[in-house]
Order: sequence, then structure tokens, then C-alpha cells
Amino acid sequence: MIENGSEQITKGIRISVLPEYVPQKSNPQEHQWLFIYHVCIQNESEDVVQLLTRHWIITDGDGNEQHVKGPGVVGETPVLQHGQEFTYTSFCPLQTPMGSMHGSYHFRSLSGEEFEAEIAPFLLVDPSTLN
Repeated sequence: MIENGSEQITKGIRISVLPEYVPQKSNPQEHQWLFIYHVCIQNESEDVVQLLTRHWIITDGDGNEQHVKGPGVVGETPVLQHGQEFTYTSFCPLQTPMGSMHGSYHFRSLSGEEFEAEIAPFLLVDPSTLN
């Protein structure tokens, strides 16, 4: 993990994630914690690739898992040339002050090869709970 985030390279696709707790949008009295996460997808391979789908596994502090699957990310299915990157920010609500996320993106290369690029686990933590 990097700086409370994560970084993983699969087949030349580097996926870095940096999470952030959002206290102004959270309500601990109602068991609602909101986290945002910033994702950077870099194509370090020699191929042109397109991100087709996502699969997130979100685990709260009680061990409950939620799977989120769907096309693309933030409404896009970006095509990345060698050396290009795509960044986006999304969010995750939890009912506990701590949890984690990991998953994968499904890519297709210009040559037709399909593969999963792993998103390494990262923590979602309300810093005030670490005292």
C-alpha cells in the first residue's frame, strides 16, 4: 500500500488509488461515513487497451461485503495508448468508520486479448477512530 492507498501493476497497467475520508458529508451518529477515492490508471504496456468493466469488493468494519460491478468507470470506457493515463474520483459510503476496497478492471487490448487488471486493497478509515 502507498500512503494509505494502493498501487498494482498487471500486464503493464498501473492502478493507483488514494482514499480520503469526507467528514463534512458523514454523519457518525446515523452510522454514515463517506469516503472518496482518487484513481489513476496508467498504460505502461506497449498495447492500446480499453477499460470495459469494473468489479469492486467493498468490506465494512463488520466484515460485510458488497460487490459493485458494471460497465466502465464514471460513465466512461477509456481507451489508453501506451504512456497515457486516465484519472477519476468516485465515492463509497460505509455504515462503519473503517473498511477496505479492492477489485479489478476488465480490459481488452487492440489485438483482442482480454484480461483483468487487479486493484490492490486499500483502507477506508475515519482518522478520528484511530486514537
